[in-house]
Amino acid sequence: MEDGRITRLIESALLEDLGAGDVTSDGILADDDRGFGEFLCKGSGLVAGLSIASAVFQLCDPDAVFRSLMPDGSRVAPGSVLATVKGNARQILHAERTALNFLQRMSGIATLTSSFVQAVAGTSAKITDTRKTAPGLRVLDKMAVRIGGGVNHRFGLDDMVLIKDNHIVAAGGIRPAVERCRAYCDARGLDLPVEVETKTLREVEEALGCSGVGRIMLDNFPLEGMRTAVALVAGRCEVEASGGVTLETVRGIAETGVDFISVGALTHSVRALDISLELSHNA
Repeated sequence: MEDGRITRLIESALLEDLGAGDVTSDGILADDDRGFGEFLCKGSGLVAGLSIASAVFQLCDPDAVFRSLMPDGSRVAPGSVLATVKGNARQILHAERTALNFLQRMSGIATLTSSFVQAVAGTSAKITDTRKTAPGLRVLDKMAVRIGGGVNHRFGLDDMVLIKDNHIVAAGGIRPAVERCRAYCDARGLDLPVEVETKTLREVEEALGCSGVGRIMLDNFPLEGMRTAVALVAGRCEVEASGGVTLETVRGIAETGVDFISVGALTHSVRALDISLELSHNA
């Protein structure tokens, strides 16, 4: 299913960029002009999305030859040549910007994720993403998080029960919210994990008293509150820390003993890795 989503995403991005046609490249280049391009990295980081870039060129020109010079997840420095592409020059230029947009964004996400993962090394905490992704790009954003060493939280609203503050208010409390979700899932034969967001230790205790809760989220807890909550849970379910996590604070959060730390910034505040395509004509 992921492959199908990716293909549709690439097709949509190409349609957005090409419109009725690339009037510049089509006007300058002949039908049979050939080209050879190198993907040059201008920054330091983790490369991610080479397979996606390859798929972009293949959709534009099935005869194009895309060659990755390293696997996704490789650490790169300025001046590194990441990949090459050879084929019809017009088609290379048709695909260029779309391929680079995907590659640069995914590499930026992987690079930032890797920094968070390294910051919590030696603890039991795993870095996870959120649904704060660019609309339409979630499958690639979350792929990049995995390449960077993180783990994925739920992909969408249909693959996990996550009872948040607004649900709790609407239901009149944590227990009724959990019970209604369990009844809903049971009636439809859905066996889904259940997570409850909490804001106080009292809510942690209430969530622990509900049957079927597999993870408790500690939303914007202070460090001491996290340590107390982890001790209170005592391994009865997973514990996730969330809210305003930065590279400066993540180590302290991990050392409280939480199992997961969700970081929205991995995908909502990404800085793209600077990569260009340098083309040689008639190569």
